[in-house]
Amino acid sequence: MERPAWAPRSIDITVPSVSRMYDYYLGGSHNFEVDREAARRAMEFMPGLPKVMQANRAFLRRAVRFAVGEGVTQFLDIGSGIPTFGNVHEVAQAAAPGARVVYVDHDPVAVAHSEAVLEGAEGTGVVAGDLRKPRDVLASSEVERLIDLNRPVALLLIAVLHFVEDPDDPYAAVAELREALAPGSMLILTHASYEGIPLPPERAGGAVDVYKDIRNPLIMRSRDEIARFFEGYDMVEPGLVPMPRWRPDTAPEGEDPYERSGLAGVGRTA
Repeated sequence: MERPAWAPRSIDITVPSVSRMYDYYLGGSHNFEVDREAARRAMEFMPGLPKVMQANRAFLRRAVRFAVGEGVTQFLDIGSGIPTFGNVHEVAQAAAPGARVVYVDHDPVAVAHSEAVLEGAEGTGVVAGDLRKPRDVLASSEVERLIDLNRPVALLLIAVLHFVEDPDDPYAAVAELREALAPGSMLILTHASYEGIPLPPERAGGAVDVYKDIRNPLIMRSRDEIARFFEGYDMVEPGLVPMPRWRPDTAPEGEDPYERSGLAGVGRTA
């Protein structure tokens, strides 16, 4: 397999990547056949996965605009993935030109491509970091350069927590990040769940097994388990809901059933 120029030499392009599979679902071009094959296997069980990912990105854009409207103009996007249309800095800076955004990911392809896309972009930075090590993220030079932790920050954890297994204590990581942020900060989150999927759990579980097979287990948490991530935050209306139901731009008529898979919410500290 020929290695494209955008793929760092350090990565194994014969192993599927969650972020490149996500890119494929969204119609992107930064993925390999091994990623497309894994994604197609998952879609054999859940053919609506691209709709789920589109709903996820649409929620992200609405939540970023909401945060700016509430006066929050600093964004820390952990698990940001491979850049695609409607990135956080594009949405935030369209609403508030001085907005600052730091993208964080542990996937070398996501980091390398983010650096290429953001070259010369004011008020943006990229960190090679891991949600499971919040202190390292917060101490990174790009966060120190761009984010004032004495002012409110919107922490984005979009479609990332369901890849952190319980032994790695994702609740502790989220709490540590919350404690480091100023009052008035926000948590913007989406998470996979069997709730809302228009399929029997055993069939949806086939897609979950694909992720297990590529050694990136997908943890399908319950509503109560997802709500625990918002401890210390006051939930913003309408609360923890299916992604397209969080402050939609348009009426839900014609909504694809798969778009209601998983849950989304926004919380704010007092």
